[in-house]
Amino acid sequence: MDFTYTYTKQQESFRKEVQTWLKENIPENMRDPVDPDDFTEEQYLWWQEMHKELAAKGWLYPTYPKQYGGGGLTAEHEAILQEEFERARVNTRGPSSNNILGALVVWCNEEQKQKFLVPLLKAEKASWQKFTEPKSGSDLASYQTRAVRDGDDWIITGSNVFVSRRGYKPDYLWGPAVTDQEAPRHRNLGFFMIPCPSPGLDIKPLNLIQGKDQHFVFLDNVRVPGDHLIGGDHQGWQVVSSVLEEEHGGAGRAYPEDSVTENLVSYMREHRQKGESPGGDPVVQQAALEAYIAARIDRVFKLRTHWMYGNKVEMSWEGPSGFHYQRLYGFRNVARVRDVMGMYALLGTKDPRTPHEGAQEVNQRTSFIHQHGAGSFNITKVVLARRIGISRTKERAAPTRMSASSKSG
Repeated sequence: MDFTYTYTKQQESFRKEVQTWLKENIPENMRDPVDPDDFTEEQYLWWQEMHKELAAKGWLYPTYPKQYGGGGLTAEHEAILQEEFERARVNTRGPSSNNILGALVVWCNEEQKQKFLVPLLKAEKASWQKFTEPKSGSDLASYQTRAVRDGDDWIITGSNVFVSRRGYKPDYLWGPAVTDQEAPRHRNLGFFMIPCPSPGLDIKPLNLIQGKDQHFVFLDNVRVPGDHLIGGDHQGWQVVSSVLEEEHGGAGRAYPEDSVTENLVSYMREHRQKGESPGGDPVVQQAALEAYIAARIDRVFKLRTHWMYGNKVEMSWEGPSGFHYQRLYGFRNVARVRDVMGMYALLGTKDPRTPHEGAQEVNQRTSFIHQHGAGSFNITKVVLARRIGISRTKERAAPTRMSASSKSG
């Protein structure tokens, strides 16, 4: 079966437009470094303005509605943009996580969309996700951060850890807080856009082995205006679920390529052409082939889900199953890279002997911790089990901007 998509002449013309623009506007010294830790303050300031320009062209968030600052483009345009951006090392980590943007489309009233969604889509403001707490970990339903009503405002107290973001300083932190300590799980939360900076709010960097883009967040009686509550004061779990629906694979990916595996295959070919090991070693060849096949399967998972997402097809297990497979094969391929490349897999970006500019070492160093983002392996299994009905409970996919014509509690 051939899964190759053939672009139209108009779409290929758009690709040439993108390629020309990138060549003329993205200087070499501003392209994304192989190691995120090498991202400089100068690059951050430059990309802060460039993301605004990309947003104005409709290329930063291409499929979001134009009326709110998106591009109003098709999924095919998004695939072309992702492909060309990756090749050109364009920093696509804009000021906000895509996951919150979709949830804001679903759950905000029109006034809130103008207040929060529009400036985020236009890259005029930045936001960070604050989910993980020191004691609750991946179990968001056991959240301990408290929000107490004070007139029209809310007073929020709590803490978070492993809050991820590189470069941008936040204008908002977003996430749940307990608004009703007497209500049962899943009905006791509100979801807030917390202004930054605010009195009582403190953000501390975490310098970990995988990089410097993790943070502690401390909230000590932080006052949040009432109109910063998204959804009802007992609907926080439902808003969180819309965020997690996309974070757990529910949106797929328009251009799902695996540069780590592509580099591995290239490494094998180069050594085989030279008649050197490991290129001609059949055992090592098998490891490289398994990595390549796993990456191709992951690609099909993501493309299928993205097609369903873009065409507003109702989904259940499709997104979570692809997300779980992505984690499994990614974890296994890290070991396969070590098996094939040996000590070369551990040579960093500054070593003159490193292949592929050290990309394989960055992956080796960061891949393990990435398995915990959006919940652990066990969380993905629980989500999948609930979708296919073999858990104690069964759940439907949460509403997203591409699936919901109305909100459901």
